[in-house]
Amino acid sequence: MKQKIVIKVSMNDEKSRSKALKVSVCASGVESAALTGVGKDQVELVGEGIDAVELTRRLRKNVAYAELVSVGEVKKEEAAAAPKVEAPNPQPAVVWTYAPPYDGYPQYPVYEVRGPSSDPYCTIM
Repeated sequence: MKQKIVIKVSMNDEKSRSKALKVSVCASGVESAALTGVGKDQVELVGEGIDAVELTRRLRKNVAYAELVSVGEVKKEEAAAAPKVEAPNPQPAVVWTYAPPYDGYPQYPVYEVRGPSSDPYCTIM
């Protein structure tokens, strides 16, 4: 009996995603593995005789926090019923922004305090 296992793993970058796939594919009985979910934070495995708890422990030990979401049988899809046609995702427009012009350092007024000893004129004459 083929089973489908979904494990949610906290993955932040591509390195941790590839590491999670490597750890999950090395488990015995795994036929296919894929990253699913909104942020590609779930590992979906299909195979026979996969120990889901042991695989979750391995992912916790080698990658990051892992949570077992679901374990169930694989449902056979009807491929001939309706082929899916996916529309290509449009690329986001690149917006170039420029910094405002640089005016240099601000000019502050300079004050000079003159004391009685710094006066260059003679007071006797």
